[in-house]
Amino acid sequence: MNLQDNKFNNKIVFAALVAVIVGILIAFYYSYAQSQTQIGYLEKERSLLVKDLTLMRAEVDRLSALNEVNDIDLQDSRERVQQLLDSVGRLNFNIQKLREFRSELRKMEARYDSLKLRNNYLQNNNRMLANQFDETRKMLEELRGQSNTLAEAEAELRRKNRELSSELRRKSYLQLNNPEGSGFRMRSGKPIRTNKASTIEKLRGCVTVAGNPNVSGEEKVIYLQFLGPDMRVIEDNDSILSVNGNVYSKRVELLFLGEELNVCDFITIPEGSLEPGTYTLNVFEDERLLATSEFQLK
Repeated sequence: MNLQDNKFNNKIVFAALVAVIVGILIAFYYSYAQSQTQIGYLEKERSLLVKDLTLMRAEVDRLSALNEVNDIDLQDSRERVQQLLDSVGRLNFNIQKLREFRSELRKMEARYDSLKLRNNYLQNNNRMLANQFDETRKMLEELRGQSNTLAEAEAELRRKNRELSSELRRKSYLQLNNPEGSGFRMRSGKPIRTNKASTIEKLRGCVTVAGNPNVSGEEKVIYLQFLGPDMRVIEDNDSILSVNGNVYSKRVELLFLGEELNVCDFITIPEGSLEPGTYTLNVFEDERLLATSEFQLK
């Protein structure tokens, strides 16, 4: 009986011992886990603390440098204050001088305002003059361009004039004599000479070409131009004959054989279209007036 009790007691003791060991192990495990958690937390805190200390040290260095600058500024300020104190010690102003200086200051301000207004006025004038200068410069450039164009045109005209002069020197013009203009009315299809303006239906122009033994078989063209009392060109059958800008009444072609030749030709006009007055006959060759005469119509 005692043996069984001892065995039972030993089992109880053993079980209790095992329970105690298990409890110790469990407590140790939880303690170890908490320790690891605390160690991780402390590591984080340590790194944050190191970072803060590093920033604090940099801030301390910055403040130290700033303090040195402030010390320098403070020293400069002290010196400036001392200079002002020395200056104040040398000042001997009074109220009267202060008033004088204020009055002088007001005058200077008024003068400054006047100068400022004058300066603004001059600036406006300068801007206007600058604009006018730009416009004038543009006009000068345009005028230079036009001048160059005119110079080129003038050079071209001179060249043409030289060519025309050379041609005129080379060209031999007809020698015309006895130019005569007259009027005719028609009766039964035949022209009858008359000087009554209201009945005239044709005007005739005649001229004598002088002989020239040095010229033979040369074709020539002359132009008859009848001018009324108002110096307007009288047209042939209401048709305009214009050559190089000149208006004529009739174109006459002739073959000059070197001997004296009488040339006559008519222009036709509406009956009753002429008025009494002095009429003119001009004879041209290549725009050159060679002969002219006047005749009267009543």
